[in-house]
Amino acid sequence: MFENFKEQLKGKKVLVTGGAGFIGSNLCEALLELGVKVTCLDNFATGHKHNIEPFLKNPNFTLIEGDIRDLATCHTACNSQNFVLHEAALGSVPRSINDPITTNEVNVGGFLNMLVAARDAGVKRFIYAASSSTYGDSEALPKVEEVIGKPLSPYAITKYVNELYAENFFKTYGLNTIGLRYFNVFGRRQDPNGAYAAVIPLFVNKLMNHESPVLNGDGTFSRDFTYIDNVIQMNLLCLTTDNQDALNQVYNTAVGDRTNLLQLTELIKKYLSVYSPAIKEVEVMNGPKRSGDIPHSLASVEKARKILGYKASHSIDAGIKEAVKWYWESFK
Repeated sequence: MFENFKEQLKGKKVLVTGGAGFIGSNLCEALLELGVKVTCLDNFATGHKHNIEPFLKNPNFTLIEGDIRDLATCHTACNSQNFVLHEAALGSVPRSINDPITTNEVNVGGFLNMLVAARDAGVKRFIYAASSSTYGDSEALPKVEEVIGKPLSPYAITKYVNELYAENFFKTYGLNTIGLRYFNVFGRRQDPNGAYAAVIPLFVNKLMNHESPVLNGDGTFSRDFTYIDNVIQMNLLCLTTDNQDALNQVYNTAVGDRTNLLQLTELIKKYLSVYSPAIKEVEVMNGPKRSGDIPHSLASVEKARKILGYKASHSIDAGIKEAVKWYWESFK
C-alpha cells in the first residue's frame, strides 16, 4: 500500500532505532519492501528478536545490537545514513512513574546522544517519535500542535524535552528534524504480554483466553486510537517531503476520531467473536483510574493533512479488524 514512495526511497539508507520494537519493526518491514537499505539499532530491552527475524537474511538489512545511552554506538549506527527514524524509547506512563530515572536516561540522554551522532554524521533528516502525552493537562479538544499543557508524568516530560532538543539542534546546528506525536498506536507485533502492555493487545489477549479485561475507571475515558499503517504513512511522508516548510515541525499522528474504553472493548469483542463466538459473553470488569492519565484525547490532523498530504488509511474499526486477525493467527 506504500508503493507510491518507492521511487523516492529506493537505495536510500535509513537507520531505525528501536527497530525490533512494535513500531520500529513495522517501519523496517515497510522500508525494506520499498528497496531501502535499513539499519536497525536495538538493545532488546523492550523489542524482540522475533519481530525482525524475517529480515535477517535480507541483504538490505543490518542489525546493530546496542544501546542509545552509549554515544559511540550511536555514532557507529548513524555513520553514512541518509535518514534516522528514532523510535527507541522506554514507553509507558506507569513505567515512568515507577522508574523515572531509567526513563529519563533512555528518553532524554539517549535522545541527545542520537541527535549528536546524527549531526556529526551529516544525516539529512532526523524524524522522531514524539508523544500525545506532551499535551498534558490541557483540556482543549481536539489537540492542536501549538497548544499544550503541563506534563502529567515523567514519561511526558521526557517526550516534551525531546521536542525542545530537536528544535534547538536545528537552530544551533542546522539538523533538520520532524517530531511525530503518536496517539495510542496499535496493530501487528504490539506485545500483549509485557508488564506495561498497551490496552488493545492486553484486552485482545484477555478476551482470546475468555478472561475479563479490566477497564481503568468507568470506561468512559477516550483516546484517538491509531492503527500502525497510519503511523508508517506519516513516517514515509516525512522522509520524502520536499517541502522545506514541512521540516522542523511537530505533527499529530492519529486518525482524528476518539473511542472510549467501553466502545473499544465492544469493537474488539465483535471482531474476536468471529473466531470464537463465546467471546461475546465475556464480561468486563472495572478497576481504579490510572495515575497520570488524562480523561480524553483527540487529535487534530489538519496540520499533517495540509502540509504533508496525510490522510488516515485506517479508522479505528478497520484497524481493530486487522489487528485482531493478526493476534488470532499469531497466538492461537
